[in-house]
Amino acid sequence: MMFENIKVIAFDADDTLWVNETYFREAEDAFVALLLPYENKDKITKELGETEIKNLSIYGYGVKGFVLSLIECALVLSKDQLPAEILGKILEIGKEMLEKPIQLLDGVEEVLESLQGKFKLIVATKGDLLDQERKLAKSHLLHYFHHIEVMSDKKEKDYLKLVKHLDILPSQLLMIGNSLKSDVLPLIAIGAPAIHIPFHTTWIHEEVTLEKDQNLDFKTLTNIKELIALI
Repeated sequence: MMFENIKVIAFDADDTLWVNETYFREAEDAFVALLLPYENKDKITKELGETEIKNLSIYGYGVKGFVLSLIECALVLSKDQLPAEILGKILEIGKEMLEKPIQLLDGVEEVLESLQGKFKLIVATKGDLLDQERKLAKSHLLHYFHHIEVMSDKKEKDYLKLVKHLDILPSQLLMIGNSLKSDVLPLIAIGAPAIHIPFHTTWIHEEVTLEKDQNLDFKTLTNIKELIALI
């Protein structure tokens, strides 16, 4: 893979710069525990997953949309008999998620320090605008980035829009993220390089299975610190 044409390096935020999916899984476990009087764990988990996917086009990504899906799922499973006490506890799950501390992943600040000044660094992430702005402020990483792009989705058209906004060619943008579906495959499709750094937990909606005969040109790293020697 060639990186000599790169002018802009875009970093995904959640589970690339800091821990995120872990908190969603903890919240899901707490929700399941609340709903066990109404259904078994497998049924609750299945219903929640289907509700989240159905609501993505309405609420988008992020904690707020997730909490609304929790409430809808709880109402369905309780047959609209959800006690106010449980509703309050679901809302509290969401508030606790929004107040979680920012836990940077190993090597993130070292890498940003190394790349700053050599490339234009930006954040390209999905999620709720207010929440992502809050997390960036709490991360103390904001000064490394030239531009922050909170995207409603990460499909080919969204990246083409970003490239146009940056006034560069797709080949001059390098995307780095933990999701093959959102941070790698759309970039390859538009002719931009991408680097995959898997996180130990991935939301099922972000999981993809690559066919053995797919000839996809991207690099996979085990730790973000490997970027320093690579670029």
